Amino acid sequence: MASRTARSTPACRHKWNDARVDPFSSWPPVAEVLRARYQRRLPGSLEELAGPVRGHVELPLHVAWSGLRAYDLGRRRQRMSLYRTVLAEGQRADLVAFLNHDLLLAQWPDLRTLISRHIRIVWEEAFLELTHGASSAPA
Repeated sequence: MASRTARSTPACRHKWNDARVDPFSSWPPVAEVLRARYQRRLPGSLEELAGPVRGHVELPLHVAWSGLRAYDLGRRRQRMSLYRTVLAEGQRADLVAFLNHDLLLAQWPDLRTLISRHIRIVWEEAFLELTHGASSAPA
């Protein structure tokens, strides 16, 4: 019984339990992690984005795992929602399959205000042609 008492004394605590040691201090900032995640997914060029320009699109569950999965590209709000979802949740193959180069460029000035700052920064740094018509949303 004496050994249990000795283990619970402050001198015997593990360093991770010590309030003075932060086990997360060596982790990279969240912004770096998110940006790296989105950078890994980028296509080599915007021309690779060969998704449809009209019709109906149904996203797979791994992309649209919550909420709306079927979109009508003829309806602006649904098209913007599809692009927002694919940019946030899609892998590289999904980006290429569901996004279209011309549509992305045309709606980027509005779309960039609907996506996260991390996604916007990664895409605009990788593809300068996105910034040429983009509105000046805060960074």
